[in-house]
Amino acid sequence: MTLTLRPDVRATDTDDGMVLLDEVTGRYWQLNRTAALVLRSLLDGGRPADTARVLRAAYPRLTAERAAADSASITGELLAARLVTNR
Repeated sequence: MTLTLRPDVRATDTDDGMVLLDEVTGRYWQLNRTAALVLRSLLDGGRPADTARVLRAAYPRLTAERAAADSASITGELLAARLVTNR
C-alpha cells in the first residue's frame, strides 16, 4: 500500500508533529509526533510493516505488536478522514 496526500491537503511540520489542512473543507488535523512519523513513512513509500519498524526504532520500548497496531490505526484514521489516497 502506497499512500499519498490528496492534492488539496497541505502538510506542515510543527514542533509537536504535523498539521494537515484540507483546503476543500477548511478543516485542520493536528497529528502528534507518532502519527506524523507514520504518515511520513507511508508517504515515503513505506508499507504498514515498514511503518511499524520505524515506530519501534523511534520508540524502543514499544512492542512489535503495539507498533503494528498503532501504525494500522493511524493509517485507517487518515484514510477514513480522506486525507490520503491509496495509489
